[in-house]
Amino acid sequence: MIYRAAIFDLDGVIADTARLHLQAWRQLADALQRPWAEDTEEKLKGLERMASLEVILGEKSSKYSTEGKIALAARKNSRYQELIRSLSPADLLPGASELLAWLSERHIPTALASASKNATAVLEALGISGYFSVVADPEMSAPKPSPDIFLAAARSLRIDPEFCIAFEDATAGIAAIKSAEGMTAIGVGNKETLAEADYNIESLTEFTPTDFFLSAIQAVSFN
Repeated sequence: MIYRAAIFDLDGVIADTARLHLQAWRQLADALQRPWAEDTEEKLKGLERMASLEVILGEKSSKYSTEGKIALAARKNSRYQELIRSLSPADLLPGASELLAWLSERHIPTALASASKNATAVLEALGISGYFSVVADPEMSAPKPSPDIFLAAARSLRIDPEFCIAFEDATAGIAAIKSAEGMTAIGVGNKETLAEADYNIESLTEFTPTDFFLSAIQAVSFN
């Protein structure tokens, strides 16, 4: 299979922004005197903001009104926005800059499919916004493991899902890709946790793009 487009999750795949999300969530959990269990970090991976808040609140969720929950989520996001101001290209994960540059040089369409509503600001802080022709809007999609955001990214790129390869570090994200009409899932990180992926790599440095992509010009010649 020769793929025609690449779709990326953000946190934990391209950059180490997951730690900032976790820092902001943990500070909120501490303020609310909510426990932080060993599996809390894994449960939060790939979830949008309100779903993440439900994980933090746990059995206490019913004690908060909808308005109260919205206020708590906004409080967490305000703290996260403070933290992302410190981001720079040095926060890119190994192999990310090189892979994005390789794809760009060969005119291979690239999209971002992140649950983060701050994704555009993060890309700009990291200095890589120019590599992405599409940033899918999480507000218009059901949260992962729904495939909505990946399908929206493929539609915006005007590439059939079966010709898209997508990179994820969370089980919910892998499940989303696997149900996205034939899209191929690359699990980035723990191979046991992401066993449902079609391919597994520890980091983007292990990904060999020439095994999956031709340049856009070469691909046209085969149509």
